[in-house]
Amino acid sequence: MVLMIFVNDLWSLKDVPLWLEHAERGVDGIGLADVVFPAFLFIVGLSMPFAIGNRRQKGDTDWQLVKHVMLRTIALLVMGVFLVNGETFNESETGMARFLWNPLCCFSFILIWNTYPKSVNANLVIAVKAIGILLLILLAFIYRGGEDGDIQYFASHWWGILGLIGWAYMVSGLITIFAKNNFYAVFAGWVFFCILSMVSKAGLIPDLFSFIPDAILGGTLTGLTMCGVLTSKIFQHYRNLHDDKTLTIVLIGFSIILIVFSIATRPYWGLAKLGATPAWLFLCSAFTIMAFIAIYWVADVMGKANWFAIIKPAGTDTLLCYLIPYFAYAATSLLNVHLPDVLLLGGLGLLKSFLFAMLCVFMTGSLNRLGVRLKL
Repeated sequence: MVLMIFVNDLWSLKDVPLWLEHAERGVDGIGLADVVFPAFLFIVGLSMPFAIGNRRQKGDTDWQLVKHVMLRTIALLVMGVFLVNGETFNESETGMARFLWNPLCCFSFILIWNTYPKSVNANLVIAVKAIGILLLILLAFIYRGGEDGDIQYFASHWWGILGLIGWAYMVSGLITIFAKNNFYAVFAGWVFFCILSMVSKAGLIPDLFSFIPDAILGGTLTGLTMCGVLTSKIFQHYRNLHDDKTLTIVLIGFSIILIVFSIATRPYWGLAKLGATPAWLFLCSAFTIMAFIAIYWVADVMGKANWFAIIKPAGTDTLLCYLIPYFAYAATSLLNVHLPDVLLLGGLGLLKSFLFAMLCVFMTGSLNRLGVRLKL
Protein backbone atom coordinates (compact mmCIF):
# COMPACT_ATOMS: atom_id res chain seq x y z
CA MET A 1 0.00 0.00 0.00
CA VAL A 2 2.90 2.37 0.70
CA LEU A 3 4.29 1.60 -2.75
CA MET A 4 0.84 2.02 -4.32
CA ILE A 5 0.39 5.49 -2.86
CA PHE A 6 3.97 6.38 -3.86
CA VAL A 7 3.60 5.37 -7.53
CA ASN A 8 0.09 6.87 -7.72
CA ASP A 9 1.59 10.21 -6.65
CA LEU A 10 4.22 10.25 -9.39
CA TRP A 11 1.77 12.13 -11.64
CA SER A 12 2.45 15.21 -9.50
CA LEU A 13 6.18 15.17 -10.35
CA LYS A 14 8.15 16.18 -13.44
CA ASP A 15 10.73 14.18 -15.38
CA VAL A 16 10.09 10.95 -13.46
CA PRO A 17 12.44 8.08 -14.46
CA LEU A 18 10.60 5.81 -16.89
CA TRP A 19 11.43 2.67 -14.90
CA LEU A 20 9.31 3.97 -12.01
CA GLU A 21 6.20 4.77 -14.04
CA HIS A 22 3.48 2.73 -15.72
CA ALA A 23 4.47 1.58 -19.18
CA GLU A 24 2.18 3.10 -21.81
CA ARG A 25 -0.43 0.99 -23.58
CA GLY A 26 1.09 -1.04 -26.38
CA VAL A 27 4.60 -0.97 -24.91
CA ASP A 28 6.25 -4.35 -24.34
CA GLY A 29 7.65 -3.81 -20.84
CA ILE A 30 6.79 -2.75 -17.32
CA GLY A 31 7.90 -0.22 -14.72
CA LEU A 32 7.81 -0.37 -10.93
CA ALA A 33 4.27 1.01 -10.94
CA ASP A 34 3.13 -1.96 -13.04
CA VAL A 35 4.27 -4.41 -10.35
CA VAL A 36 2.41 -2.88 -7.39
CA PHE A 37 -1.21 -3.66 -8.35
CA PRO A 38 -0.56 -7.34 -9.17
CA ALA A 39 1.33 -7.65 -5.88
CA PHE A 40 -1.76 -6.32 -4.13
CA LEU A 41 -3.95 -8.90 -5.88
CA PHE A 42 -1.46 -11.62 -4.94
CA ILE A 43 -1.51 -10.54 -1.28
CA VAL A 44 -5.33 -10.65 -1.28
CA GLY A 45 -5.04 -14.32 -2.24
CA LEU A 46 -2.17 -14.90 0.18
CA SER A 47 -4.31 -13.84 3.13
CA MET A 48 -7.41 -15.73 2.04
CA PRO A 49 -6.71 -19.23 3.47
CA PHE A 50 -5.83 -17.65 6.83
CA ALA A 51 -8.95 -15.46 6.90
CA ILE A 52 -11.30 -18.26 5.86
CA GLY A 53 -9.61 -20.69 8.26
CA ASN A 54 -10.07 -18.25 11.14
CA ARG A 55 -13.76 -17.83 10.33
CA ARG A 56 -14.24 -21.59 10.16
CA GLN A 57 -12.62 -21.94 13.59
CA LYS A 58 -15.16 -19.44 14.92
CA GLY A 59 -17.97 -21.65 13.58
CA ASP A 60 -18.84 -20.05 10.23
CA THR A 61 -20.58 -22.39 7.77
CA ASP A 62 -19.84 -22.44 4.03
CA TRP A 63 -22.99 -20.40 3.42
CA GLN A 64 -21.89 -17.74 5.92
CA LEU A 65 -18.47 -17.61 4.27
CA VAL A 66 -20.04 -17.24 0.81
CA LYS A 67 -22.30 -14.47 2.11
CA HIS A 68 -19.29 -12.68 3.59
CA VAL A 69 -17.35 -12.91 0.31
CA MET A 70 -20.31 -11.65 -1.72
CA LEU A 71 -20.96 -8.69 0.58
CA ARG A 72 -17.29 -7.69 0.44
CA THR A 73 -17.34 -8.01 -3.34
CA ILE A 74 -20.39 -5.76 -3.63
CA ALA A 75 -18.73 -3.17 -1.37
CA LEU A 76 -15.55 -3.15 -3.48
CA LEU A 77 -17.54 -2.88 -6.72
CA VAL A 78 -19.60 0.03 -5.37
CA MET A 79 -16.52 1.92 -4.23
CA GLY A 80 -14.68 1.18 -7.46
CA VAL A 81 -17.50 2.44 -9.68
CA PHE A 82 -18.01 5.66 -7.70
CA LEU A 83 -14.30 6.53 -7.82
CA VAL A 84 -14.13 5.67 -11.54
CA ASN A 85 -16.89 8.15 -12.33
CA GLY A 86 -14.72 10.84 -10.79
CA GLU A 87 -12.28 10.40 -13.67
CA THR A 88 -14.70 11.86 -16.24
CA PHE A 89 -16.47 14.31 -13.90
CA ASN A 90 -17.97 17.41 -15.55
CA GLU A 91 -18.11 20.32 -13.12
CA SER A 92 -20.48 22.61 -15.00
CA GLU A 93 -23.04 19.92 -15.82
CA THR A 94 -23.01 18.42 -12.33
CA GLY A 95 -23.03 21.78 -10.60
CA MET A 96 -20.27 20.83 -8.18
CA ALA A 97 -16.51 21.36 -8.02
CA ARG A 98 -14.58 18.40 -9.37
CA PHE A 99 -12.32 18.10 -6.33
CA LEU A 100 -15.35 17.46 -4.08
CA TRP A 101 -16.47 14.24 -5.80
CA ASN A 102 -13.85 11.80 -4.54
CA PRO A 103 -13.74 13.00 -0.90
CA LEU A 104 -17.54 12.98 -0.68
CA CYS A 105 -17.59 9.42 -2.03
CA CYS A 106 -14.84 8.36 0.37
CA PHE A 107 -16.60 10.06 3.28
CA SER A 108 -19.72 8.04 2.43
CA PHE A 109 -17.67 4.83 2.29
CA ILE A 110 -16.35 5.55 5.79
CA LEU A 111 -19.84 6.22 7.16
CA ILE A 112 -21.12 2.94 5.70
CA TRP A 113 -18.21 0.57 6.35
CA ASN A 114 -16.61 1.98 9.49
CA THR A 115 -16.28 -0.40 12.44
CA TYR A 116 -18.15 1.47 15.16
CA PRO A 117 -17.38 0.78 18.84
CA LYS A 118 -19.88 -1.48 20.60
CA SER A 119 -20.51 1.34 23.04
CA VAL A 120 -22.15 3.43 20.29
CA ASN A 121 -25.96 3.25 20.21
CA ALA A 122 -27.09 0.73 17.55
CA ASN A 123 -29.78 3.07 16.20
CA LEU A 124 -27.21 5.83 15.80
CA VAL A 125 -24.96 3.49 13.82
CA ILE A 126 -27.87 2.57 11.52
CA ALA A 127 -28.67 6.26 11.03
CA VAL A 128 -25.07 7.13 10.16
CA LYS A 129 -24.83 4.25 7.69
CA ALA A 130 -28.12 5.36 6.14
CA ILE A 131 -26.74 8.88 5.68
CA GLY A 132 -23.75 7.41 3.85
CA ILE A 133 -25.98 5.36 1.55
CA LEU A 134 -28.29 8.31 0.83
CA LEU A 135 -25.31 10.53 0.07
CA LEU A 136 -24.03 8.01 -2.50
CA ILE A 137 -27.49 7.79 -4.09
CA LEU A 138 -27.64 11.59 -4.30
CA LEU A 139 -24.17 11.80 -5.83
CA ALA A 140 -25.07 9.16 -8.43
CA PHE A 141 -28.30 11.05 -9.26
CA ILE A 142 -26.68 14.46 -9.80
CA TYR A 143 -23.56 13.13 -11.51
CA ARG A 144 -22.75 14.22 -15.05
CA GLY A 145 -19.55 13.27 -16.81
CA GLY A 146 -17.84 13.48 -20.16
CA GLU A 147 -17.17 16.47 -22.39
CA ASP A 148 -19.70 19.13 -23.35
CA GLY A 149 -21.77 17.76 -26.21
CA ASP A 150 -21.24 14.18 -25.02
CA ILE A 151 -22.57 14.21 -21.47
CA GLN A 152 -22.72 10.88 -19.66
CA TYR A 153 -24.70 9.77 -16.64
CA PHE A 154 -23.44 7.76 -13.70
CA ALA A 155 -22.41 4.29 -14.95
CA SER A 156 -19.85 1.52 -14.56
CA HIS A 157 -17.52 2.78 -17.30
CA TRP A 158 -14.99 0.34 -15.87
CA TRP A 159 -14.70 -1.16 -12.41
CA GLY A 160 -11.73 0.79 -11.09
CA ILE A 161 -8.89 -0.67 -9.06
CA LEU A 162 -11.15 -1.58 -6.13
CA GLY A 163 -13.73 -3.14 -8.45
CA LEU A 164 -11.11 -5.24 -10.24
CA ILE A 165 -9.87 -6.43 -6.85
CA GLY A 166 -13.48 -7.21 -5.95
CA TRP A 167 -14.07 -9.51 -8.93
CA ALA A 168 -10.78 -11.36 -8.44
CA TYR A 169 -11.46 -11.63 -4.70
CA MET A 170 -14.94 -13.04 -5.29
CA VAL A 171 -13.85 -15.85 -7.59
CA SER A 172 -10.75 -16.73 -5.57
CA GLY A 173 -12.71 -16.57 -2.33
CA LEU A 174 -15.38 -18.96 -3.58
CA ILE A 175 -12.75 -21.39 -4.87
CA THR A 176 -10.91 -21.28 -1.54
CA ILE A 177 -14.13 -21.88 0.41
CA PHE A 178 -15.24 -24.89 -1.59
CA ALA A 179 -11.72 -26.31 -1.95
CA LYS A 180 -11.91 -26.98 1.81
CA ASN A 181 -8.12 -27.02 2.28
CA ASN A 182 -7.64 -29.35 -0.69
CA PHE A 183 -4.31 -28.29 -2.19
CA TYR A 184 -5.02 -29.91 -5.55
CA ALA A 185 -8.32 -28.05 -5.92
CA VAL A 186 -6.51 -24.75 -5.29
CA PHE A 187 -3.76 -25.74 -7.71
CA ALA A 188 -6.35 -26.63 -10.36
CA GLY A 189 -8.01 -23.23 -9.87
CA TRP A 190 -4.72 -21.44 -10.40
CA VAL A 191 -3.88 -23.50 -13.51
CA PHE A 192 -7.36 -22.86 -14.95
CA PHE A 193 -7.04 -19.08 -14.73
CA CYS A 194 -3.47 -19.10 -16.06
CA ILE A 195 -4.69 -21.06 -19.10
CA LEU A 196 -7.74 -18.77 -19.36
CA SER A 197 -5.37 -15.76 -19.45
CA MET A 198 -3.62 -17.25 -22.48
CA VAL A 199 -6.83 -18.35 -24.16
CA SER A 200 -8.28 -14.86 -23.68
CA LYS A 201 -5.22 -13.14 -25.16
CA ALA A 202 -5.36 -15.55 -28.10
CA GLY A 203 -8.93 -14.40 -28.77
CA LEU A 204 -10.35 -17.91 -28.43
CA ILE A 205 -13.13 -17.24 -25.93
CA PRO A 206 -16.59 -17.65 -27.53
CA ASP A 207 -18.88 -14.60 -27.59
CA LEU A 208 -21.52 -16.44 -25.57
CA PHE A 209 -19.36 -15.84 -22.46
CA SER A 210 -19.18 -12.08 -23.04
CA PHE A 211 -21.63 -11.45 -20.16
CA ILE A 212 -18.87 -12.39 -17.69
CA PRO A 213 -16.88 -9.35 -16.48
CA ASP A 214 -13.52 -8.97 -18.23
CA ALA A 215 -11.81 -8.94 -14.84
CA ILE A 216 -12.83 -12.61 -14.52
CA LEU A 217 -13.02 -13.73 -18.15
CA GLY A 218 -9.56 -12.36 -18.91
CA GLY A 219 -8.11 -14.82 -16.40
CA THR A 220 -5.05 -12.73 -15.52
CA LEU A 221 -6.28 -10.84 -12.45
CA THR A 222 -7.89 -13.87 -10.84
CA GLY A 223 -4.77 -15.85 -11.78
CA LEU A 224 -2.70 -13.43 -9.69
CA THR A 225 -5.01 -13.81 -6.72
CA MET A 226 -5.15 -17.60 -7.06
CA CYS A 227 -1.34 -17.68 -7.17
CA GLY A 228 -1.44 -15.96 -3.79
CA VAL A 229 -3.85 -18.60 -2.47
CA LEU A 230 -1.62 -21.38 -3.81
CA THR A 231 1.48 -19.82 -2.26
CA SER A 232 -0.36 -19.51 1.04
CA LYS A 233 -1.25 -23.21 1.01
CA ILE A 234 2.40 -24.13 0.33
CA PHE A 235 3.47 -21.77 3.12
CA GLN A 236 1.00 -23.26 5.61
CA HIS A 237 2.13 -26.80 4.81
CA TYR A 238 5.82 -26.20 5.49
CA ARG A 239 5.13 -23.90 8.44
CA ASN A 240 3.21 -26.73 10.09
CA LEU A 241 6.29 -28.91 9.55
CA HIS A 242 8.54 -26.13 10.94
CA ASP A 243 10.68 -26.50 7.82
CA ASP A 244 11.69 -23.00 6.71
CA LYS A 245 14.56 -24.29 4.58
CA THR A 246 12.40 -26.49 2.35
CA LEU A 247 9.71 -23.78 2.26
CA THR A 248 12.24 -21.30 0.91
CA ILE A 249 13.64 -23.73 -1.65
CA VAL A 250 10.15 -24.68 -2.91
CA LEU A 251 8.98 -21.07 -3.23
CA ILE A 252 12.19 -19.95 -4.95
CA GLY A 253 11.81 -22.90 -7.31
CA PHE A 254 8.20 -21.91 -7.97
CA SER A 255 9.35 -18.35 -8.71
CA ILE A 256 11.92 -19.59 -11.22
CA ILE A 257 9.27 -21.69 -12.98
CA LEU A 258 7.00 -18.62 -13.18
CA ILE A 259 9.82 -16.53 -14.67
CA VAL A 260 10.36 -19.23 -17.30
CA PHE A 261 6.61 -19.16 -18.08
CA SER A 262 6.82 -15.37 -18.43
CA ILE A 263 9.75 -15.60 -20.85
CA ALA A 264 7.97 -18.33 -22.85
CA THR A 265 4.69 -16.40 -23.25
CA ARG A 266 6.12 -12.92 -23.79
CA PRO A 267 6.83 -13.37 -27.53
CA TYR A 268 3.13 -14.09 -28.14
CA TRP A 269 1.38 -11.32 -26.19
CA GLY A 270 4.12 -9.13 -24.77
CA LEU A 271 4.78 -8.08 -21.19
CA ALA A 272 2.26 -5.41 -20.19
CA LYS A 273 0.06 -4.42 -17.30
CA LEU A 274 -2.49 -2.54 -19.41
CA GLY A 275 -2.76 -5.58 -21.66
CA ALA A 276 -3.01 -7.88 -18.61
CA THR A 277 -0.80 -10.35 -20.45
CA PRO A 278 0.14 -13.85 -19.22
CA ALA A 279 3.83 -12.83 -19.09
CA TRP A 280 2.88 -10.00 -16.71
CA LEU A 281 0.86 -12.45 -14.59
CA PHE A 282 3.76 -14.91 -14.27
CA LEU A 283 6.56 -12.38 -13.77
CA CYS A 284 4.73 -10.28 -11.16
CA SER A 285 3.71 -13.44 -9.30
CA ALA A 286 7.37 -14.46 -9.17
CA PHE A 287 8.46 -11.01 -7.95
CA THR A 288 5.85 -11.03 -5.19
CA ILE A 289 6.72 -14.54 -4.01
CA MET A 290 10.39 -13.56 -3.72
CA ALA A 291 9.47 -10.40 -1.81
CA PHE A 292 7.23 -12.48 0.46
CA ILE A 293 10.07 -14.92 1.21
CA ALA A 294 12.43 -12.05 2.08
CA ILE A 295 9.90 -10.35 4.36
CA TYR A 296 9.00 -13.68 6.02
CA TRP A 297 12.64 -14.34 6.89
CA VAL A 298 13.12 -10.84 8.28
CA ALA A 299 9.82 -10.54 10.16
CA ASP A 300 9.17 -14.11 11.36
CA VAL A 301 12.36 -16.17 11.25
CA MET A 302 14.67 -13.37 12.43
CA GLY A 303 11.96 -11.85 14.63
CA LYS A 304 12.32 -8.32 13.26
CA ALA A 305 8.64 -7.57 12.60
CA ASN A 306 9.11 -4.36 14.60
CA TRP A 307 11.14 -3.01 11.65
CA PHE A 308 7.82 -2.56 9.82
CA ALA A 309 5.94 -0.99 12.73
CA ILE A 310 6.09 2.47 11.15
CA ILE A 311 3.96 1.31 8.20
CA LYS A 312 1.73 -1.07 10.16
CA PRO A 313 -1.49 1.00 9.68
CA ALA A 314 -1.13 0.46 5.91
CA GLY A 315 -1.49 -3.27 6.55
CA THR A 316 -4.04 -3.30 9.36
CA ASP A 317 -6.42 -0.81 7.71
CA THR A 318 -5.41 -0.99 4.06
CA LEU A 319 -8.67 0.30 2.62
CA LEU A 320 -8.71 3.46 4.73
CA CYS A 321 -5.06 4.07 3.82
CA TYR A 322 -5.97 3.73 0.14
CA LEU A 323 -8.69 6.38 0.50
CA ILE A 324 -6.60 8.97 2.38
CA PRO A 325 -4.91 10.42 -0.76
CA TYR A 326 -8.32 11.38 -2.17
CA PHE A 327 -8.87 13.64 0.84
CA ALA A 328 -5.30 14.99 0.63
CA TYR A 329 -5.57 15.91 -3.07
CA ALA A 330 -8.94 17.57 -2.45
CA ALA A 331 -7.43 19.61 0.40
CA THR A 332 -4.59 20.87 -1.80
CA SER A 333 -7.10 21.88 -4.49
CA LEU A 334 -9.33 23.62 -1.96
CA LEU A 335 -6.40 25.50 -0.41
CA ASN A 336 -4.78 26.09 -3.83
CA VAL A 337 -1.48 24.63 -2.63
CA HIS A 338 1.31 24.48 -5.23
CA LEU A 339 4.76 23.23 -4.38
CA PRO A 340 7.80 24.91 -5.98
CA ASP A 341 9.26 23.11 -9.00
CA VAL A 342 12.42 22.25 -7.09
CA LEU A 343 10.36 19.88 -4.92
CA LEU A 344 8.86 18.18 -7.95
CA LEU A 345 12.07 17.25 -9.75
CA GLY A 346 14.65 14.50 -9.36
CA GLY A 347 15.45 13.00 -6.00
CA LEU A 348 13.61 15.72 -4.08
CA GLY A 349 10.46 14.99 -6.04
CA LEU A 350 10.69 11.27 -5.35
CA LEU A 351 11.33 12.01 -1.68
CA LYS A 352 8.24 14.21 -1.70
CA SER A 353 6.08 11.36 -3.03
CA PHE A 354 7.56 8.91 -0.51
CA LEU A 355 6.92 11.30 2.37
CA PHE A 356 3.38 11.79 1.08
CA ALA A 357 2.84 8.02 1.23
CA MET A 358 4.20 7.96 4.78
CA LEU A 359 1.94 10.87 5.71
CA CYS A 360 -1.06 8.87 4.48
CA VAL A 361 0.04 5.95 6.67
CA PHE A 362 0.41 8.29 9.67
CA MET A 363 -3.04 9.78 9.06
CA THR A 364 -4.51 6.26 8.84
CA GLY A 365 -3.00 5.35 12.20
CA SER A 366 -4.26 8.60 13.74
CA LEU A 367 -7.79 8.00 12.45
CA ASN A 368 -7.68 4.42 13.79
CA ARG A 369 -6.89 5.78 17.24
CA LEU A 370 -9.89 8.11 16.90
CA GLY A 371 -12.18 5.17 16.16
CA VAL A 372 -12.21 5.30 12.35
CA ARG A 373 -11.40 1.82 11.05
CA LEU A 374 -12.83 0.37 7.84
CA LYS A 375 -13.87 -3.27 7.70
CA LEU A 376 -15.82 -4.84 4.87
